[in-house]
Amino acid sequence: MKTKIILISLLIISLGVFAQGKKKSFYSFEVKTIDGKKFDLSSLKGKKVLVVNTASKCGLTPQYKELEELYKMYGGSKFTIIGFPANNFMSQEPGSNEEIKSFCEKNYGVTFQMMEKISVKGDDIHPLYKWLTSKNENGIMDANVQWNFQKFMIDENGNLIDMVPPKESPMSDKIINWIKTTK
Repeated sequence: MKTKIILISLLIISLGVFAQGKKKSFYSFEVKTIDGKKFDLSSLKGKKVLVVNTASKCGLTPQYKELEELYKMYGGSKFTIIGFPANNFMSQEPGSNEEIKSFCEKNYGVTFQMMEKISVKGDDIHPLYKWLTSKNENGIMDANVQWNFQKFMIDENGNLIDMVPPKESPMSDKIINWIKTTK
């Protein structure tokens, strides 16, 4: 009886250590679409994903046009883009989710998936962005969000690959080459 108790205790401890050591991936998160529907990021398994924090009243807002072009060129079963509106920089995204959605569709014809407005830095940072920006979370790099339209590259297995600064075009060689590269 003592042996069984010891073995069960060791098994429980081992499982706890294993669970603690397991790193999160992009697929560990659930977010909400701009329409308020739950969206499990694990539904994107097998696709490269470009994650972008967006804003409607920023000097970089015209990047919506390039993001949409990129999505039309490469979006599908192997690649997608998801946008996260955020009001963290000089209040450049003051609108509601409905207003943001309307703005994106009317002004830039956005068809890639937009998510609900979140915080991408600070005390109220969304858990996904905490993972994206912290090496302790993602195991790859620290990459604090510098401004609107910072781009994070996620591979087909849910791992952070790299970050592209806000001012760099979504149509940059770095992003295009990453999309075209197959494993």
